[in-house]
Amino acid sequence: MSFYSKEELSKYRLERAKESIEEAKLLSEKGHWNTTASRLYYGCFYSASAYLIIKGVEASTHSGIKTAFNKELISTSILAASFGSLYNKLFNLRQDADYRDYRDLTEEDIGPLIQECEDLVLQIEALIEE
Repeated sequence: MSFYSKEELSKYRLERAKESIEEAKLLSEKGHWNTTASRLYYGCFYSASAYLIIKGVEASTHSGIKTAFNKELISTSILAASFGSLYNKLFNLRQDADYRDYRDLTEEDIGPLIQECEDLVLQIEALIEE
């Protein structure tokens, strides 16, 4: 069994976040908006997880990561409240896209969120590097 330092795991999660955003861009080019929403959500999820790992905050579920993200980064004003809204919105959109029948997301729903997600990942990366 391999054990990784929290720095190594955080770096890995941040890379997964960036990869998820790149996948979202590729999917958006083909008009796959439900899956784009899912990949954007995972970009937020992995980057939030990367930050929480470095700070020693334990959360193991999607809801737990979201709650800890909002508590540690949004409630404290380390990140703008708009990033909390973005994460919460994508959490709900991914749930709908993955599990709700006849929920077809559109470019209007998801397209503008791509840049916002990229910005979130970059801001979290900067916080981790501080």
